Amino acid sequence: MSEQAQRRTPRTPKPYRRPKKDPVRILAFEALRAVDERDAYANLVLPPLLKKAREKEGPEKFDGRDAALATELVYGTLRRQGTYDAIVAACIDRPLREVDPPVLDVLALGAHQLLGTRIPSHAAVSASVELARVVLGDGRAKFVNAVLRKIAQDDLDTWVQRVAPPYDKDAEDHLAVVHSHPRWVVSALWDALGGGRAGIEDLLEADNERPEVTLVARPGRATTDELLGEDTLPGRWSPYAVRLAEGGEPGAIEAVREGRAGVQDEGSQLVALALAAAPLEGRDERWLDGCAGPGGKAALLGALAAERGAVLLASEKQPHRARLVERALAGNPGPYQVIAADGTRPPWRPGSFDRVLMDVPCSGLGALRRRPEARWRRRPEDLDGFAPLQRGLLREALQAVRVGGIVGYATCSPHLAETRVVVEDVLKGRGGPAAEAEWVDARPLMPGVPALGDGPDVQLWPHLHGTDAMYLALLRRTA
Repeated sequence: MSEQAQRRTPRTPKPYRRPKKDPVRILAFEALRAVDERDAYANLVLPPLLKKAREKEGPEKFDGRDAALATELVYGTLRRQGTYDAIVAACIDRPLREVDPPVLDVLALGAHQLLGTRIPSHAAVSASVELARVVLGDGRAKFVNAVLRKIAQDDLDTWVQRVAPPYDKDAEDHLAVVHSHPRWVVSALWDALGGGRAGIEDLLEADNERPEVTLVARPGRATTDELLGEDTLPGRWSPYAVRLAEGGEPGAIEAVREGRAGVQDEGSQLVALALAAAPLEGRDERWLDGCAGPGGKAALLGALAAERGAVLLASEKQPHRARLVERALAGNPGPYQVIAADGTRPPWRPGSFDRVLMDVPCSGLGALRRRPEARWRRRPEDLDGFAPLQRGLLREALQAVRVGGIVGYATCSPHLAETRVVVEDVLKGRGGPAAEAEWVDARPLMPGVPALGDGPDVQLWPHLHGTDAMYLALLRRTA
């Protein structure tokens, strides 16, 4: 055939190839969409998705490695979302806000595989493009392919140097991009932590680490010796804590299944233990957990109270959370009561209790390791919404305790506006009557725990203590 005839012969189009469905990446994408569209939390969305995937029959059924990869893709992408967004923005010719959110989710998943895992580059790009074909369509899959191929040309360190402003020109923005936190969160954490660059970088890095799962052996119901085994390690600070090794499953432990032990961060345990250990003159018979949901601290306090013959009242405003408290306390060896009540309009009489814990609703900035999406969801103005509630709950807690009794004000946030500022405002009467109370030094009540600061209150830190960033102030009512 002549060359001219060959040019006239139409080419046979390639047959259309259906995209390959990868159940692991499809599940990870579905989880990210739920977080974005419904403001869901990954730790609530992911378990039912994994359970459903495990129950499937046939080629799409999950095994343990699939579940581990899906979990890493979801949490790794959420933790590094800010960094990945900055890198994607450098690879496209339009503002990031003009890219559809589902496309951004696929790109972020692909970027994490390329820059945050050991998956080979060609496999990460190929798998992400196949995912895009399934969930976005062939047209947008071409865009995903082009962007990810650009990203694949360099490693994470090189990209970060390119997209982050120099530290000496804008320290907070540099740290925000490098460590994937909103700038306002970097600023707030730095203010609370104090010190120079090393400390804040250590904290931000710790926020991006996968947290250990910590168990609590509830006193009188289980022992740490019972929980220790091949997949567990002793706790660092709490005498009731046991840490699960990577891959350990709480539900595989009999005491956890029976409710005699539970999952509880060691910082949360230390707060409850410090309140219970605070010196008290006179009677020690009635304890109150005024914001008890979902029940971890209440279960520990209830067990400690039972050992002394004291009674715990666990109060939670939301009925569905009150039911979680009931479940956590079920089987407690001593008497207790769970009620659904608003701590700012309490049904109990003033001066009814000897010890009161008020773990108030807050921004949750102390638990960013566990809920990485919270850093992108929260706004500075959210703190203005929490402020009146936090002060109101502390005032009512000080009314609820008898003269000489102890109140523990706790929050899972290190933000100064939610911690020391709240306590000082209530003590000085800003926004209400001055509280007749005095500080109690909480530091001696956490024996063996280092780096607790100047007191009298305590701020725990992920990078210093391996816990959530729990805050505790102890106050004794004086009149």
